[in-house]
Amino acid sequence: MRVFSPSYFVTLLMTAAVSSVLCVAGRRRPGRWRIGANWALAVILLATSGLWLATTASQQHFSAATSLPFALCDMAALVAAVALATRNALLVELTYFWGLAGTLQALVTPDLGSSFPSLEFFEYVIGHGAIVCAALFLVVGHRLPPRPRAVLRVSLVTIAYSAFVGGLDAVTGGDYMYLRHPPATRTLLSVLGPWPWYIVSAAAVAIVLFTLLDLPWW
Repeated sequence: MRVFSPSYFVTLLMTAAVSSVLCVAGRRRPGRWRIGANWALAVILLATSGLWLATTASQQHFSAATSLPFALCDMAALVAAVALATRNALLVELTYFWGLAGTLQALVTPDLGSSFPSLEFFEYVIGHGAIVCAALFLVVGHRLPPRPRAVLRVSLVTIAYSAFVGGLDAVTGGDYMYLRHPPATRTLLSVLGPWPWYIVSAAAVAIVLFTLLDLPWW
């Protein structure tokens, strides 16, 4: 599938439109409806994650190397769902920075082998789009901006999680978070150098993106 096929481009526009509506409405007309919207987004995130696990298990033999939900976007979906339900400050920060620095990039340059109207297509675009919506709605619509030193906190959590996933890759032979091999399709990692140097480059890019995302709240 071409990255910007008409059907995929529509999904990007819909993600932008829903995020904008939620953010503007949340700031101009705050009320209990925001809690309902939080739970709706949380259910969507958990449902798409569960559906992905179910379809993966049904279509192929379970493999610890490929079937576990430990990609950063998988964890971002879980974190975002809990953040929507609890509005915990650290979880909101992780949702914001992971969602806009990582998941948004995955939407713009998707590692997706199926096209519309396949189930995988909908799982991918709805799951990733909901993370981006949650990140913007929590921070802008709910007025829960990152706290001082948020970049440092999120960077440390990201490094710790990457180290955990690196150990998991070594044990299972997997490639979660693309720590052992670059993705098959062209993504941002494709221009950051060969393995393992693109890991260092990606870490530097992540810190820069985190800082830029934090700038509006200084």
